[in-house]
Amino acid sequence: MDISVSSNVVTITGNIKSVSDYQRIKETIDSLISMHKSIVIDIKDSISITSSIIGYFTKLVQKEGIDLSIKVGDSNLMELFDDLNLVRLFKVKKV
Repeated sequence: MDISVSSNVVTITGNIKSVSDYQRIKETIDSLISMHKSIVIDIKDSISITSSIIGYFTKLVQKEGIDLSIKVGDSNLMELFDDLNLVRLFKVKKV
């Protein structure tokens, strides 16, 4: 998994599957929220996402008031967000 940042957009390529992936995503976003209250996460090609990342994203939106938008490239991941009723909370869009 690779992460790149441009302004308030975090782009993730590769599959998100390990605890270290979660830690890298969390560290990256934590460094952004001091400067940005609106963050876009572009998940290019991962087919899944870990429950710890879902929990972290939920905390950002509900507890910290971050305006989070997620773009997904894979239809399986879009389906997962839909099955978990998280499309509206995270403003998930298939691109």
